[in-house]
Amino acid sequence: MRQINRHPTSGMRLMLVMLPFVLLLAAYFFGSAVRLEANPQDKLLPGLQQMLDALSRMAFSPDKRSGEYLFWVDTLVSLARLLTGLAIASLIGLCIGITSGVFPLWRASLSPLMTVLSMIPPLAILPVLFIVFGLDELSKVMLIVIGITPMLARDLEHRACEIPPEILIKAQTLGANSWTLVLRVVLPQLLSRLLTSLRLLLGSAWLFLISAEAISSTAGLGYRIFLVRRYMAMDVIIPYVLWITLLAWLMDLALRKLHKTCFPWAEGGKA
Repeated sequence: MRQINRHPTSGMRLMLVMLPFVLLLAAYFFGSAVRLEANPQDKLLPGLQQMLDALSRMAFSPDKRSGEYLFWVDTLVSLARLLTGLAIASLIGLCIGITSGVFPLWRASLSPLMTVLSMIPPLAILPVLFIVFGLDELSKVMLIVIGITPMLARDLEHRACEIPPEILIKAQTLGANSWTLVLRVVLPQLLSRLLTSLRLLLGSAWLFLISAEAISSTAGLGYRIFLVRRYMAMDVIIPYVLWITLLAWLMDLALRKLHKTCFPWAEGGKA
């Protein structure tokens, strides 16, 4: 049988899913054991107990100076920034995507603009954002908004342009005006695509957030990682990176479940 025609059973699928992670963990802990055996003070590859102790110290012991549980404070601060940025970017991107995708006159102006803006590296203008919006929360949220809105708007515009013209013509024949077309025909299609696009852009949003927090912040997951790096505190950095990865995965899972629940008819709901 050709390999292209072989499909894993449910049990084999679970094993294949777990295999890469097991191999990575085994390789890490083997390397950690070797280095710690040669030098018990080694900080590059901390052992499991060292990371658990650091996590316990950060998450379940109040900070001696502030009295806060730093791990949870950092998580809440970062999530607030990220979700605010995603919400604003989604609203702006949806509005631009509908306007540019449905109305040809607006498309002639907005489409080239979004194309050019999507080519600007957001991290390159981070100093400009700090100058314009200051060093507080607004600049970090704006980096996420500026970073993903153009790509989001372009994707939604393309989806709107993919709607068969026959559907729009039939709706107009039945008496629908432009506003009705947008609300009853275009918007449901674009809301489905919006959730899929957000899943694809989550990694970029986290990248912009961590970058902004690393440069100028007093709390947040990115701030904490870059704060402790000067002490080579890998026992703190690695759990924080794993926690960020878990949060991103949970957000992706939530968006996927929401997509399947709200838009079961969409092709993306099968993903």
